[in-house]
Amino acid sequence: MKIAIHSRKDSFSDRWIDYCRKNNVNYRVVDCYKSDIIDQMSDCDGLMWHWMQDDPKAKLFARQLSYSLESIGKKMFPDSKTCWHFDDKIGQKYLLEALDAPLVPTYIFYDRNEALKWVGKTHFPKVFKLSTGAGSANVRLAKDQKEAIRLINTAFGKGFAPVSSYTNDYKTKIKKISSGKAFIDKLKRLPTSIRTIRYANRYLGREKGYAYFQDFIPENDHDIRIIVIGRRAFAIKRLVRDGDFRASGSGQFIHDPDQIPRKCITIAFELSAELKSQCMTYDFVFKGKTPLIVEISYGFIKEVYDPCPGYWDQDLNWIDGAFNAQYFMVEDFMRSLDK
Repeated sequence: MKIAIHSRKDSFSDRWIDYCRKNNVNYRVVDCYKSDIIDQMSDCDGLMWHWMQDDPKAKLFARQLSYSLESIGKKMFPDSKTCWHFDDKIGQKYLLEALDAPLVPTYIFYDRNEALKWVGKTHFPKVFKLSTGAGSANVRLAKDQKEAIRLINTAFGKGFAPVSSYTNDYKTKIKKISSGKAFIDKLKRLPTSIRTIRYANRYLGREKGYAYFQDFIPENDHDIRIIVIGRRAFAIKRLVRDGDFRASGSGQFIHDPDQIPRKCITIAFELSAELKSQCMTYDFVFKGKTPLIVEISYGFIKEVYDPCPGYWDQDLNWIDGAFNAQYFMVEDFMRSLDK
């Protein structure tokens, strides 16, 4: 048994490779961007590749590579059931509605006139989103009919850049800097961030031809993020940033399991079973005491969850102690190869 791992700095792959080395797992590092990736996989039983939503090259072929390798019996992480709707809020809307999941009421329009008719009848505020984007990027609040019409006209006109400018929310980014060292580190990363954004916006193309809105759920000063990997779930509470309505991207986290509603964990486990997903994150807000899903994703920033003091099993038993979520991924992947 042998697994292939695409290595990318600061991705899940760092810890996957570390697990393999420590546990004598037979693996090889491959390069998914090379034309001969199928040949590279010839002596491997599966491929693990943490590809991201802001990588235009990966978005061109990652799903297609997954389908192709699965068609010849190779295992994938993420597999097609886990990733086909990744960074695709439109796909997630239809999927979650089909599963009768508790999704925040969501509206999608592919015709400008239909969208404008809806604006004339609905109530405000509404949350406007692009299908792509993470960490609160590409999410705006349409406070009134005038703002919604402006967004719709742009959506069916010149469109939007798929990756937000680094200068967006710059005041919030500055406020999140806790020390001089953190400020210097951010400055060092700035050129790379700018290059990534420019490259993505050049090759991904503008988001246009549709308008996506969700109901604004008021009186939420936080959201709850549940991550399910196999038969384990862990979670954080994310606080809404000052002067904003978004918790995603705020950088303010609470890792106390007592502050995580058990109903959210139950919903996340049930949906993961229906989706047959290897790894999935669920973001919840609340209408009164009712949890509603905002969106889902297989990817997350690994360091944010390292302080979690434990996790729940499928029976909601609490397993106390530090853990490595990326180790769980390799363990489950190896188990799937055994099957």
